[in-house]
Amino acid sequence: MSEIVPPEVRPKPAVPAKPSHVAPPASVPHVPPHVSGAGGQGSGGGSTLLGYVGIDTIIEQMRKKTMKTGFDFNIMVVGQSGLGKSTLVNTLFKSQVSRRSSGWSCDEKIPKTVEIRCVSHVIEEGGVKMKLTVIDTPGFGDQINNENCWEPISKYINEQYEKFLKEEVNIARKKRIPDTRVHCCLYFISPTGHSLRQLDIEFMKHLGRAVNIIPVIAKSDTLTPEEKTEFKQRVRKELEVCGIEFYPQKEFDEDLEDKSDNDKIREAMPFAVVGSDKEYQVNGKRVLGRKTPWGIVEVENPNHCEFSLLRDFLIRSHLQDLKEVTHNIHYETYRAKRLNDNGGLHPICSSTDTQDSNL
Repeated sequence: MSEIVPPEVRPKPAVPAKPSHVAPPASVPHVPPHVSGAGGQGSGGGSTLLGYVGIDTIIEQMRKKTMKTGFDFNIMVVGQSGLGKSTLVNTLFKSQVSRRSSGWSCDEKIPKTVEIRCVSHVIEEGGVKMKLTVIDTPGFGDQINNENCWEPISKYINEQYEKFLKEEVNIARKKRIPDTRVHCCLYFISPTGHSLRQLDIEFMKHLGRAVNIIPVIAKSDTLTPEEKTEFKQRVRKELEVCGIEFYPQKEFDEDLEDKSDNDKIREAMPFAVVGSDKEYQVNGKRVLGRKTPWGIVEVENPNHCEFSLLRDFLIRSHLQDLKEVTHNIHYETYRAKRLNDNGGLHPICSSTDTQDSNL
């Protein structure tokens, strides 16, 4: 009989340590890394990795890449003249990003039809660059007969979807398709204290499924606290009765945490806001506000108006979600309908017809 030779025992390879220059974010608690099983096994748990791999650096990689390319954000403002649309947008971004207007001058005629005016600025904060495009709609609701005055706005929104779709089906398409789609529509409600106008209802009905509508009550300092509370409740009830969708829609809540956060926002809407780009001295501090015979209405004081709630919601917590809902829901709905109606779009060899928008 041949002698049985025991198998050779090889030493385990050394596991590389985590590089000293890579450190986890200070705000993220350390969690032991795991690896899930293969072939459907181990789905209920995972095995602890034997050493540092570097998966946690993907967030930093994404951040660096995004910092280089920057962001696009396109916001549309709709409402009657004199409601402070331009002023509010300037206040939101603390810069002169919207056309300066304090009403129509003597030599400027009110447009006979709704116009679309776009102005773009690159704003930077903390090394993050964002190309902000403000789409204004002068002439909306200013005529004696406002029938179908939302049609130019609807046409513009769909034209941006069409432009993006044509770029997507190009054979030689751009590495980064210019995004001119409307990510958010701020709809300004007149502070009547009574109810929504028929024009308000019709506009939001027609465009609620094409764009993210955020209703706001303009110049809310003209209402008493009691009037404001009652008006907000009445507007919410009317929107519900008319089946009008506004952002954030309930069906887009991804989980219980999202639902909880968005429910609080939905209960606070429409935001009763005041806009101002003028500063005043209050208790030794410079604050943005509106001066009245009775005192200063502080724009960023939550006891005076809900501007800070709107800003935090629009910019600090939901800006990226507004873009994702625009792309994944509104644009995809348009794209599916467009391709279904026309049996698909033929690839376009030249992109000369889809030049960048001169905003």
